[in-house]
Amino acid sequence: METDLNHHRVNKFMVKMLIVSSALVFSSLALAGKADVMKVRVQCADTCRFSVTVRHADSGWDHYANEWQVVAPDGGILGTRTLYHPHVDEQPFTRSLSGVRIPANIHAVTVRARDNVHGYGGREQLVELPPR
Repeated sequence: METDLNHHRVNKFMVKMLIVSSALVFSSLALAGKADVMKVRVQCADTCRFSVTVRHADSGWDHYANEWQVVAPDGGILGTRTLYHPHVDEQPFTRSLSGVRIPANIHAVTVRARDNVHGYGGREQLVELPPR
């Protein structure tokens, strides 16, 4: 009977440890938060070039900022810059996208960033476009 009781205590302890370790792993992923657009520079002629500064607490391949987009007022995607690797030691970081075609009737766009855990939802920037 005592052996069964000890076995039960060990199993209960192992279940608690599994729950605690899972919580720690998931909370560490959540701590990095969402990707924020900090600054946007735009130059336009026939097409536009966007230089976007993103901040995100990249922790490695499991959680990093992996994309930013230029979004029209109607929600249409005008341009996407894929970020192919984490920027753990480079925060914030700036990346550019050239050749973005924006219809003449659009005078402002939103730039948003995403990470591979939370998706979109961090700080966005509304950007007035220069005269074209």
